[in-house]
Amino acid sequence: MSKSLKRVRAALLASGLPDTIRETGQATTAQMAASKIGCEVDQIVKSIIFLGAHSGKCLLFLTAGGNQVDAGKASALAGEPLGKADALLIRTQTGFAIGGVSPIGHLTPTRAFFDSKLMDFAQIWAAAGTPRHVFSAAPAEMLNISNSQASDFKS
Repeated sequence: MSKSLKRVRAALLASGLPDTIRETGQATTAQMAASKIGCEVDQIVKSIIFLGAHSGKCLLFLTAGGNQVDAGKASALAGEPLGKADALLIRTQTGFAIGGVSPIGHLTPTRAFFDSKLMDFAQIWAAAGTPRHVFSAAPAEMLNISNSQASDFKS
């Protein structure tokens, strides 16, 4: 088991949530992950990372699988211009590789925003630290354990 997956499992258990981690095989899109899990695409939480142009920090936008992040709205929420975060910065600040960025278990605290569309479901699924693993939680639980701010930033 990878260090990243262990960190997410530990964060789940420390939050009092059950270990719901499942493997998704070679799923590389939200739609593929939804098909593998047997849920709607919008129940898959996409972790979109931007770089704060002034702060130099990663900012995490947790959005429903079928949604896109509107860069202008995201920048307004962040209070700074946003740019592309490269793979090395993402791994250094979060501890995760692109495709496996989890809402929880980051190496350093990451400011996060939560798509209100995710609240429409009883259960949602997010990356569990690797591109091939996800975990589930109720939206309110995910919002809480990820220390996210419920926001409207979708296109």
